[in-house]
Amino acid sequence: MLRLGLSLLVAAFGGFALAADDKGTVVKLAGLSGTTPADWKEETPSNKMRLAQFKLPKAEKDKDDAEMSVFISPGGGGVDANLKRQEAKFEIAEGVKKEDAVKLDKVTVGTFDGKYQDLSGTFLSKSAPFDPNSKVTKKEGYRQLYVIFEAKDSEVVSMIVVGPAATIEKHKKGFEEFLKSFK
Repeated sequence: MLRLGLSLLVAAFGGFALAADDKGTVVKLAGLSGTTPADWKEETPSNKMRLAQFKLPKAEKDKDDAEMSVFISPGGGGVDANLKRQEAKFEIAEGVKKEDAVKLDKVTVGTFDGKYQDLSGTFLSKSAPFDPNSKVTKKEGYRQLYVIFEAKDSEVVSMIVVGPAATIEKHKKGFEEFLKSFK
């Protein structure tokens, strides 16, 4: 059933597919193909907006695993609007300068240029992210890596890695290698 659902998504969103092996999971999107680190566990996406979702094992002293999710949206509100939405999901700790908690760089994913945002602070987790009445759970000491780029036909592709700061640091190099693997 999952494969059928992914096949329908491939047709609807122009080329997204997964194939797992012991070396990681191959992710195909926007005409490109990349491979996740082998220790990322593929999960069933938790909502319809997610095209893929992975669990990243927690660092030794953290109590939670991290999560990586992939989204493709036609139009999607644009890169800058999405960056601001991601920033609003975090509270910066008192005494921390914004430029230390919110970092923005350029990134290339395959043939596409995009933005790479690194956020840290208190994550304002919502069970229903787009519901303004959804309960917020504050998770201190969290970090998020966010990559966004415009692909063909104005599709906006984004990848989010979020979890406890030490766990994100543990997986940052693997995430960046995943981004570089797209060809």
